[in-house]
Amino acid sequence: MAKSTKTKLKVTPLGGINEIGKNMTVYEYGSDMILVDCGSTFPEDDMPGVDLVIPDTSYLVKIKDKLKGIVLTHGHEDHIGALPYVLKEINVPVYGTRMTLGLVENKLKEFGLSTSVKLVHVEAGSKIQLGAFEVELINVNHSIAGTVSLAIRCPVGLIVHTGDFKVDYTPIDGEVIDLGRFAQLGQEGVLAMFADSTNVERPGYTMSESVVGETFDRIFAESTGRIIVASFASNVHRIQQAINSALTFDRKIVISGRSMVNVVNVATELGYLSVPDGAIIDVDKMNSFPPERILILTTGSQGEPMSALARMAASEHKKIEIMPGDLIIISAMPIPGNEKMIHRVINELFQKGADVIYESLDEIHVSGHACQEELKLIHKLVRPKYFIPVHGEYRHLKRHAMLAESLGMPPENIFIPDIGATMEFSETSCKVAGSVPAGSVLVDGLGVGDVGNIVLRDRKHLSQDGLMVVVVTIDKETGTSIAGPDIISRGFVYVRESEALMEQAKAVVKSVLEECRNGKVREWTTIKSNIRDELKKFLYEKTKRNPMILPVIMEV
Repeated sequence: MAKSTKTKLKVTPLGGINEIGKNMTVYEYGSDMILVDCGSTFPEDDMPGVDLVIPDTSYLVKIKDKLKGIVLTHGHEDHIGALPYVLKEINVPVYGTRMTLGLVENKLKEFGLSTSVKLVHVEAGSKIQLGAFEVELINVNHSIAGTVSLAIRCPVGLIVHTGDFKVDYTPIDGEVIDLGRFAQLGQEGVLAMFADSTNVERPGYTMSESVVGETFDRIFAESTGRIIVASFASNVHRIQQAINSALTFDRKIVISGRSMVNVVNVATELGYLSVPDGAIIDVDKMNSFPPERILILTTGSQGEPMSALARMAASEHKKIEIMPGDLIIISAMPIPGNEKMIHRVINELFQKGADVIYESLDEIHVSGHACQEELKLIHKLVRPKYFIPVHGEYRHLKRHAMLAESLGMPPENIFIPDIGATMEFSETSCKVAGSVPAGSVLVDGLGVGDVGNIVLRDRKHLSQDGLMVVVVTIDKETGTSIAGPDIISRGFVYVRESEALMEQAKAVVKSVLEECRNGKVREWTTIKSNIRDELKKFLYEKTKRNPMILPVIMEV
């Protein structure tokens, strides 16, 4: 039983609410704070040039002296992708399983942080004391090895934070989800549960990962040519099953794609992957074997333009060329928004004479997230007093709330907070108590947060209607035009084929300059504004387009 206390537990999601990705949750009690997960997400279609999206951590930085550590549930990018950016601002210990920290270590090396950050290896069943918080790791199944849920204890009560999970009774590594521990926690008394909502719209149960292995065996047995399997590099169990099928049917294995090479190396070193000596060969030795004895494991299951599979499909890969008779297995489900890229790659592969198997054609992918019946099981075992659905878009959170209510949870005990909203818990109550700065920070190259709404607006404008630069030289004393106007067009019209339009545009600019000279207007900003306004009206009237117009004035 928790001792009576007036200090409240505050839980604030800085990501992972009303969105897929960038999971990050702050737990505060008095002068102690812990952070659960530290994820990123892919940029949206309306974010041209942006490489990565991470949570706004300004609140964390403001109270960084309270932060005792970061606890990771697993090693997917939507749970560890923002770590380097946070650790540059706040250097605290990071706790995770061997597989998770193996992936984190690779990431920190890229940012030059591997020697300055303390990584603490913990496994399922262990407990961590971080100030007023005791965090227990519970083994669960997911689409990456080393995934855990968390039981977080503090003087106010016990919180269960599921992270991403599913119930798999026949996992590849034999490590079945610890349902018994969830039941024990439910008997102990759980104040609140924050639970994964990604697959709540799907009825029934998520299929076991072992189903994919059976499909691989059948496909490998029937194939008479080279096989290429594209999967998420982090899905070590999927990679292991492809390797097992290759070994069964006497195929050598080639690894392609930087992230695939990194994960295979880390997972093999840590014992999560079992690969006999000599089974993996260098890509340069591939042609020493007949096609029917080759398996290529590659990245690119989402059709990413720079991925190994996309480069193969476009005949841009330096070492691997798609040949008639190749069989490509895309062993992943499209992330929403990636469908067009994937379909383009599939079309290109077919055009090169390959055969392609993807999710809608065979059981070559299973989800890593719990469906409705598995979610019901966790709810019944944990029996929380309060419930907060997380890890999903609003429709997923709402459906999960409805599912909890159908199991007997009082609707007033279910909360769907916004990002940045602080949930305040006592031993007997829960309420939303204010909010903190939260949202998205855009990463573009080395710039973090320097691309905002105005820059994105300009990029969209440029991508839609192009750019026109007007260069004019005027006399400083008289305001008379000495040279120009010269007009440079980029992405608007091809100047050589639009000479008449360009001459008319120059005439408009000359007219504006003459009016400014007659009106004794010498302010650069006013002259530029007048040029921009008149030229904008003229160009829209002639072309129905709105290019970005940049006047450049030089005085002599």
